[in-house]
Amino acid sequence: MGKMVRITELLHRLDKKGAELGPGSLSEHAWIVQMRRLPSTTVLLALLFAATGYGQQFSPVEPTSQLNETKLAVDGSAPALAFGRYLASIQKRNPFTESGPIDVEIEASLPSLAKQGTMHAIRYRGASERSEYKVIKFDGDSTVKRQVIAAYLAAEEQAEGLPYSSVAVTPANYKFSYVRSVEANGTAFYVFRIAPKKKRPGLIRGQIWIDSATGIAVHQEGRFVKRPSVFISRVEVKRDTNLRDELPYIRITHVALDIRLIGRTELTISERLPQTTDREAAQ
Repeated sequence: MGKMVRITELLHRLDKKGAELGPGSLSEHAWIVQMRRLPSTTVLLALLFAATGYGQQFSPVEPTSQLNETKLAVDGSAPALAFGRYLASIQKRNPFTESGPIDVEIEASLPSLAKQGTMHAIRYRGASERSEYKVIKFDGDSTVKRQVIAAYLAAEEQAEGLPYSSVAVTPANYKFSYVRSVEANGTAFYVFRIAPKKKRPGLIRGQIWIDSATGIAVHQEGRFVKRPSVFISRVEVKRDTNLRDELPYIRITHVALDIRLIGRTELTISERLPQTTDREAAQ
């Protein structure tokens, strides 16, 4: 498990053993059958929020001249200034999509089956600009490993080949409405409601919290406006980015899918930058 491998090879390892079904496992069998009915693009779209990094190496937003045309009702105020910093921040490289190493922990659960699983790994960006993983350990149920964690990794691999600009939280894709300000530990955050301009797969309706000093979106949450499949009744997503010295150092993404006839599937993806691990080990 300690060898560096591409996602494709890792998926093969996770799925090389078939499900072993015994007495009393009919509900698990039904879950697996239903999941396999979903087209690969369904799982991809459902997990796209988690698998796609914000602030890729290319600019995901309109040219500056067009950004200047984006006006808010509070133009000239502190929230508007923070919004301007947000637009600038998403054009910068995202440390979570750099070459690495990035410490990654994927926790998945199937509440209706009372099954959980966790994968701990180190993610690098290979020479081909694709993610590679060094798996540290896996704990938990094999069904969760094959049917949930493997699905997330497959989504990540496919998402890396898609145009980020199509789902980026920018004025090109969303309408922004200022809601309120929130203060915590002496820091002000500005809450904006986001609504897609078009009902398109991969876009959410919800809100983002923008850090007043850096413009970084420290909290994003919402629901997909378009269901990726008739089998999926709802997809909820939430992402929190913790800052230290005004820089991101931990990102935690939650994804919950309500699948008809199956129930709820939950994922939590925690990403830590290397200096985070080093600092915590020294304390």
